[in-house]
Formats: sequence, C-alpha cells, structure tokens
Amino acid sequence: MALLVTLVRVFIVLNLVLLTGLAYVWGRNYAQLKSKHSLGLLLFAAFLLGENLMAAYFFLVDPTLTAWITNPEQVPPVAQGAMMSLRVLEFGGLAFLTWTTWD
Repeated sequence: MALLVTLVRVFIVLNLVLLTGLAYVWGRNYAQLKSKHSLGLLLFAAFLLGENLMAAYFFLVDPTLTAWITNPEQVPPVAQGAMMSLRVLEFGGLAFLTWTTWD
C-alpha cells in the first residue's frame, strides 16, 4: 500500500507544477486585460494551489501525519486508494485545463 501513498505524492507534485503554470498565465492575462474571468481563474488557481501545498506538507514533510497516512493498520488501503484516485482525477482535470489554456 506504500505504492498508493507514493502515487499520491507524485500527483500532488504534478498538480503543483500544472497549477503554477496556470497561475502564471492567468495572472499575466489579468494584468493585461483586467477582466473578471481572468481574475476568477487566477483565484481558482491560487486556492487550489494552497490546497495542494497543504497536501504536500501533510504527505511529504510532517513526520507524524506521514507516518499515520502510510500505516495500513490506521488508514485502510481503501482510503489510501480513494486519496490516490482524487489526486489522479484532479491531475486529469488540470492537465486538460492546462492544454486548453496553453493552446
């Protein structure tokens, strides 16, 4: 089950990379256009970036929480799989959003 937690960590980092790129583009667009749409997208990226930074802290840095999450006796494999599935789905959405933004 350590594989599932490792995949969660990988997808958190990938999500952070995509969100950083999206925030850059949307921030630049807002600076040039001053439109509500650009501001909304920038705030969306900022909030999701904050959520992923917090998840990165929980899954990569905090020793107590990392030990708890990786322990299959305390966090069942089904829950670890669910956490991994959510990160993969988030990555899929962000990848598509990045593709449409950069196109």
